[in-house]
Amino acid sequence: MSADVCAVVLAAGEGRRLRPLTEHLPKALCPVGNVALLDRALERVQHLGLDPAVNACYLGHLVAEHVGSRAHLSVEPGDPLGTAGGIGLLRDWIGGRGVLVGNADAYLASELAPGADIAALLDGWDGDTVRLLGVPGPPYEFGSHRFAGFSLLPWDLVKGLEPEPSDLVRLAWRPAERQGRLEVVEYPGTYLDTGTPADYLAANLHAVHGENLVAADAVVTGTLDGAVVGSGAHVAGRVSGGVVWPGGVVAAGETLRQAIRVGRSLTVPAN
Repeated sequence: MSADVCAVVLAAGEGRRLRPLTEHLPKALCPVGNVALLDRALERVQHLGLDPAVNACYLGHLVAEHVGSRAHLSVEPGDPLGTAGGIGLLRDWIGGRGVLVGNADAYLASELAPGADIAALLDGWDGDTVRLLGVPGPPYEFGSHRFAGFSLLPWDLVKGLEPEPSDLVRLAWRPAERQGRLEVVEYPGTYLDTGTPADYLAANLHAVHGENLVAADAVVTGTLDGAVVGSGAHVAGRVSGGVVWPGGVVAAGETLRQAIRVGRSLTVPAN
């Protein structure tokens, strides 16, 4: 990699499609395999040795508290600014560098370690092209691929982005595509955007390979069959292909199947 590059993890969105889960936590902090999505994204860019920033807006105080000193924090006033507006608000911090932009809600898994799995986005980059991580198959957003959560932007495009509601598809990716400046780098593994309860549940079950994952301080006296049980949770009933959030409860005689449990009574089915 010859060009100077930083990283921005986008964590400001409301996660409307993931409601009612995101009425309790911002999407970026929703756990997958008992690890917050944001932590998965930060681990990925930090293993690449990149200086990271995180943007926040919806329930931004929770994101800020979670990030702490691990990354530069950009808190957006009012409503979320979108993918391009969020980068525009960070222009001064970016300061002439290229930017690896990652969606916090992107679940990525491959045989390669986090960071190494997306390193091809940076390898040999000339600082001029726009690169997108992609996976083959529909919806065919860019040639035979669909976007897989990470993109690499040159400074000459970033410097024109304003801190106002806007998106990278319209202001950066499609213009670069028309100019012949866009490259798709294929991801060698599984990608899910976790934007819906079905995809969020699928990501959790994929992360544990269909086995059971139980936090060290969870209490399980019931039966698990392909379950993710978070910190401080109590399971006295049965969980089959389900996720119990930290502090969640599945009572004796109760079955949680293909769903997410929050607290004692909120059940969000995959469908």
